[in-house]
Amino acid sequence: MTARRVRRNVPAVTLIPGDGIGPEVTDAAVRVIEAAGGRVRWDVQLAGRAAFEQLGTPIPDALLASIRRNRVALKGPLETQVGRAGYRSVNVALRKTFDLYANVRPTRSWKGVRTAFSGVDLIVVRENTEDLYSGIEHQIAPGVVESVKVITARASRRIARFAFALARRERRRSVAAIHKANIMKLSDGLFLQCAREVARRYPEITYRELIVDNACMQLVLRPQQFDVLLLENLYGDIVSDLCAGLVGGLGLVPGANLGDRYAIFEAVHGTAPDIAGKNLANPLAVVLSGALLLRHVGQARAATRIERAVERLLAEGRLRTRDLGGRATTTAVVDRLCALL
Repeated sequence: MTARRVRRNVPAVTLIPGDGIGPEVTDAAVRVIEAAGGRVRWDVQLAGRAAFEQLGTPIPDALLASIRRNRVALKGPLETQVGRAGYRSVNVALRKTFDLYANVRPTRSWKGVRTAFSGVDLIVVRENTEDLYSGIEHQIAPGVVESVKVITARASRRIARFAFALARRERRRSVAAIHKANIMKLSDGLFLQCAREVARRYPEITYRELIVDNACMQLVLRPQQFDVLLLENLYGDIVSDLCAGLVGGLGLVPGANLGDRYAIFEAVHGTAPDIAGKNLANPLAVVLSGALLLRHVGQARAATRIERAVERLLAEGRLRTRDLGGRATTTAVVDRLCALL
């Protein structure tokens, strides 16, 4: 009886290994989660190129059913075809299908990782369902293509409420809305109008606005001035990678796609096909994403243990994968993390 009760209380999580280095880094995350005492039942599902080659579709029905059933997923990187005919972005499709309207990337400096900056500790909150990612584009004449940017009051208010609620919950001091309303007066103007409405309900949190080009300059001059960044979809996609570069790269930044009912946690880097299968990939981004997942399902203790182990590993300075200037293998990094746990 006890064994059955414990089994029922262990959450099922959809595991999407991904393409390229995806299976290597997701396997690493599973090992670390288990070593930290995380209690998860993995439901493995294919997506992306791997699914397309085996099943003829990059988004199988079994994958969608699994996420609907489990409501939580951990995802490795998936191939996105660039500038040519082919299947649509699986990442964008999953965000729209499950209304994962908030993309969250906590970005912090790590002791032992040499970068141009120290003391960076910010959270990028990106609207995840509309803007130019609505996918409305067409050729209106030979050599002329039109793309439609969609901004709605509903989505703008929703992501602003999310950002301010997160700031309050995490005891953050400020929220900065990033925009280009000096040029896109209606679309970005609507986004700002909604952000201002929400900001008035959080008087304890400082609110300010920056034009996106100025925000990028300020980020590479003094990133420590920022706390929570609130952005539309396209700006958020670009600025979140810029912020990762401030702290050592995408291999050190976790990611979460959150909605009211579903959540997908993911490594934010690419598939790196040039090193796939060579045991050279940095697993820390997906490991840290796994920690975010554990906290989401109520296993904060195991999540904290993982984050502290990563902090200790980086502070030691002995094991670095190639992207961080070292020669360590994926396996060596995971072995050390498990030993620290």
